[in-house]
Amino acid sequence: MLDLLNAWFVAPFDYGFMRRAVVGGLALSLAAPPLGVFLVLRGMSLIGDAMAHAILPGVALGFLLAGFSLPIMSIGGVLFGLLVALLAGAVSKMGGQREDAAMASFFIISLAAGVMLISLGGSSVDLTHVLFGSILAINGTALMLIAGISTLIVVTLAVVFRALVVECLDPLFLRGQSRRSGWVHSVFLGLLVLNLTAGFQTLGTLMAVGLMMLPATSARFWSKRLEGLIGISIVLAMVSSTGGLLLSFHLDIPSGPSIILLAGAGYLFSALFGRYHSLAAKLRRKTTPLAVDHGC
Repeated sequence: MLDLLNAWFVAPFDYGFMRRAVVGGLALSLAAPPLGVFLVLRGMSLIGDAMAHAILPGVALGFLLAGFSLPIMSIGGVLFGLLVALLAGAVSKMGGQREDAAMASFFIISLAAGVMLISLGGSSVDLTHVLFGSILAINGTALMLIAGISTLIVVTLAVVFRALVVECLDPLFLRGQSRRSGWVHSVFLGLLVLNLTAGFQTLGTLMAVGLMMLPATSARFWSKRLEGLIGISIVLAMVSSTGGLLLSFHLDIPSGPSIILLAGAGYLFSALFGRYHSLAAKLRRKTTPLAVDHGC
């Protein structure tokens, strides 16, 4: 039994590429889920997906200029992601269009432009690598970049945490208390772009948002408190990233989809058996008899 456990859960990490992959996955699991929780609370769940694709042209330009240079591709992704966020906000304010609608429009344009740039300057293998990532191929430089970005996100979230909570609960109050309330939203979008840029190397631009949103939406079935949502989502992300890597190693399947599918399985399990708003919770309410008051 011990030999079996060792072969499945310990022996794979004798390889350097597996150790780097799991550390990168755990770093992303610390930074991404809290952002996902705030996206859900702010009613911006689909914005994360739009931003994940918005960084693609910047990543593609970095690839055309320097090849598979993660720092250059990351800088391009951050700059283009911030540009798309600013343009979407400007269009929303000038034209009266909802920000999510403007973001969705820019997301479609960005996705097409990014795919076109990579197709013109590379091969189908290059396009697949950028779109779907390769967590098993990250090197020391990529790992340091991912860890650095994740640390910056966690520290910045700690600094602006109270302002983010107030903006989620009562944005009008925050605007009335400070003229700089718009900076809270801008900082949040900046953190979102940074996280997606760190995640594209491991999970690709198409699936980087999965480790952010699936644990966050799963946590809603287990807790109603903010600290509970953040803690549970981080644990689910860590289990998904580590478990997905192990499944990928033993079953010889792609690592990125394995991680996201495991997170998806966690979401389905939560939707069926979670403590709140799940199918099991609804059945419990129907079968639990109403308390009868026998007092006079």
